[in-house]
This record gives sequence, C-alpha cells and structure tokens, in this order.
Amino acid sequence: MAQRHAGAESAEAHTTTDHSAIRHWIEVRNGRPATVEASREDGHVGILRVDFDPPDAGLEQIGWDEFFRKFDDAELAFLYQDHTKDGKTSRFHKFIRRSDAR
Repeated sequence: MAQRHAGAESAEAHTTTDHSAIRHWIEVRNGRPATVEASREDGHVGILRVDFDPPDAGLEQIGWDEFFRKFDDAELAFLYQDHTKDGKTSRFHKFIRRSDAR
C-alpha cells in the first residue's frame, strides 16, 4: 500500500505497510524500532515509536521482528515524509490505522 496525501511535492506525505520500505526510511535517519517503556504489558510490546539520537529515556529499543509483529497485529500503516518543504531530510512520521490510510 502506497498512498499519497496532500502537500507540496517535496514535502508530500506517503503511507505504506511495506516492512522493507519502513525499515529503510527509519535506518536512513539513524532511527531504531522502539516501544514506550511504560506501555509494555506482560512482556508484550506496547505503543510503537521510532527512537532517534539522542535516545529517549522513555523508550525501549526492540528488535525489528518484534516491531513488525506489533505493527501487523495492530493493523497499522506508516505515514511518513521524505523531505521538508525546504528539501531537508524529514523525520516526520506517524503510525495510523490501516483503515484510516484509505
């Protein structure tokens, strides 16, 4: 699933559920898969986040398998922006429900 949303061409937002595309976008920006530490319950991943430098003390880094298992189980999509209006690399992203991505 790759959809485009309104915005300037260079600052346009996209939506995907493709694991490879999501991982690539995150890694290019030196991000790591994470969860909100306080949201973990009975050893299960809670709220998904991306941890960028400097590391956020409230986030717990997790592995890609665990990250994408939660992503798929929660039926999420990844809304992201490649570049800002002025052409800089953007870190803007958001996890949304797949049903909202249509």
